Amino acid sequence: MANIKSAKKRILVNRTKADRNKAIKSGVKTAMKKVFSAVEAGDKAVAQAELAAATKTIEMAGSKGVYHKNNVARKVARISKAVNEMA
Repeated sequence: MANIKSAKKRILVNRTKADRNKAIKSGVKTAMKKVFSAVEAGDKAVAQAELAAATKTIEMAGSKGVYHKNNVARKVARISKAVNEMA
């Protein structure tokens, strides 16, 4: 354990930020799973609704600095492609 006051504070702040980032990443994963499950079920209307929600969630995570912008673009492209390729 750190002895210096500023180091103790850094530990607490880093823990708080890590928890926040973990929650945001978990939300992104859940949103993506909802899109893919709707695609597998073959329900295009639900898939498009979930796509809109997931895109917003992913882009919010990118704007908060949780994901790099290229990672955000890749994730959005993958789910968009999955929905657009539905019959």
